[in-house]
Amino acid sequence: MTATTSARADTEIRALLTCLDAQRRHVLGILDELGTEALQRPMLPSGWTCLGLVQHLTLDVERFWFRAVITGDPAVIESLDDIDDAWQVAPDVPHTKVLERYRREADLADTAVAALAADTPLAWWPHHLFGEPHLHTVRDVLLHVITETACHAGHLDTARELIDGRRWMVLT
Repeated sequence: MTATTSARADTEIRALLTCLDAQRRHVLGILDELGTEALQRPMLPSGWTCLGLVQHLTLDVERFWFRAVITGDPAVIESLDDIDDAWQVAPDVPHTKVLERYRREADLADTAVAALAADTPLAWWPHHLFGEPHLHTVRDVLLHVITETACHAGHLDTARELIDGRRWMVLT
């Protein structure tokens, strides 16, 4: 890789991480000032909660895609079997712990991704669960995670409006 190609790849990674960071800030921002009771309130008949969605983003998105799939971290890969249902948060778990873990996983993901080129191939893939991968590079994973996080930020927008009427970035 030439210096010019490397600089372009670094610029692309930084741009993608900036987009992802905006979506992460949206996820956390729309939940700002909600307490444990509101965050654990089932919003759908399935029992879906805001806190469960954040835990899903933490474990099934940030940790899975970045620390397992992109870096191939053996400890993370081994720990994936310990998750029964990332969407379920035990009632005794403080919401601050779930939100902090999301922030920590995002920081770990950013550190891992920032050191790689956009065309870096996946380090690991669970073929036994999902067959052949549909994503192949760091770029693909970043675009997927940006999309998934943005989609879930929209879900949280709806939940927040139902909880107390607050809306994200409303122009007045």
